Amino acid sequence: MAATTKTLENVKANILSAHKSTTLAEKMDFYNSWAENYDQDVALLEYRAPSLAANCVSSHFSGDRGAAVVLDVACGTGLVAKQMKRLGFGHFVGIDGSEAMLESTRESGLYQDLKQCMLGEGPLPVQCGSFDVVVIVGALSNGQVPVGVVRELCKCTKPGGYVCMTTRRNQDNVEYKEALERELKQMEADGLWTCVEVSEVEDWERAVSEHEDGYIPGVVYLYKRLQL
Repeated sequence: MAATTKTLENVKANILSAHKSTTLAEKMDFYNSWAENYDQDVALLEYRAPSLAANCVSSHFSGDRGAAVVLDVACGTGLVAKQMKRLGFGHFVGIDGSEAMLESTRESGLYQDLKQCMLGEGPLPVQCGSFDVVVIVGALSNGQVPVGVVRELCKCTKPGGYVCMTTRRNQDNVEYKEALERELKQMEADGLWTCVEVSEVEDWERAVSEHEDGYIPGVVYLYKRLQL
């Protein structure tokens, strides 16, 4: 038990060190260095977002899952695709800013295509309106991906397709979450998509912040793109 506690504390310290990164290059250096141990570290944190997002999509998707094309934005090492594969989805395109994360993902063989792209620095490197499902899990939070990237997610989705997004609901992410929800609602008011489900979860993952303990809460959003 002591060894597990020590390992968990090491993971927390590693993640907190990333919060001190201020430039994009520093953040990419962190994720590149984390790629090798990422899966085992987030398992220690009991990180549930990939399975929660996959289950949310699965509960509403009524099409042919084997034929559906899924865009996994900020795909990391492929945790979301692994969960969606288990639920019958089979065609994945991944985007991430970290080349080391993408290299780890290539080895999984889950993705038909992988693209390196710094999120928030322009359009995503894929064809607009070509994906049945678009997911972004973990990256929509303070200090990571700017809120405005959700408009790019919507553009990539086929009319009638789904966009699934997650964010944290802890103290450190309050302002970001508020800004994100304002943007989601504005896009709905603009007639771009409609809200299908918002699912708040209490035990999202273990807290890493120095002023939080136990588990932090999170939320899963599912939107459906409207016909053009």
